[in-house]
Amino acid sequence: MTLKEEFATRNFSIYGQWLGILSMILCFALGIANLFTFRVLIIILSAVCLASSFVILFIEVPLLLRICPTSSKFDDAIRKITTNYMRAAAYAVMAVVQWLTLLSAATSLLAAAVFLSFTCICYLLAGHQGPGLCRQQDPGRRRRRADDCMSGRARLPWA
Repeated sequence: MTLKEEFATRNFSIYGQWLGILSMILCFALGIANLFTFRVLIIILSAVCLASSFVILFIEVPLLLRICPTSSKFDDAIRKITTNYMRAAAYAVMAVVQWLTLLSAATSLLAAAVFLSFTCICYLLAGHQGPGLCRQQDPGRRRRRADDCMSGRARLPWA
């Protein structure tokens, strides 16, 4: 399936997952880049941005919960974020925290805030669409697993 055909399907869950991966990369890079400043609020918010990148990694790639040694409380918290609406809420909280950088100064952390906001919007739209998209069978693709449809989201190949 080409990129144009993928966008034509309007599967916002997949868009949210890809934007989540991009948000993770941005949060990691910008979190490190903004640690080296003299503004205390920016340092705190960049550390939160850096921590958010690892949370996003565990949200978007749930296989890592089995591989990486994490606490049971952390595993339970991440496993609660399975539906599209819960993911949208998690990304909304992370986006609001990054939008707070405007209180101190306009920094590059705003790029992370924008991407986190777009990811939140995609997951909200995917939640609004519901699992009905999984019932449609694409002729050239294999059938999606039943648990993907029940959770209301399709999975990336590594998830």
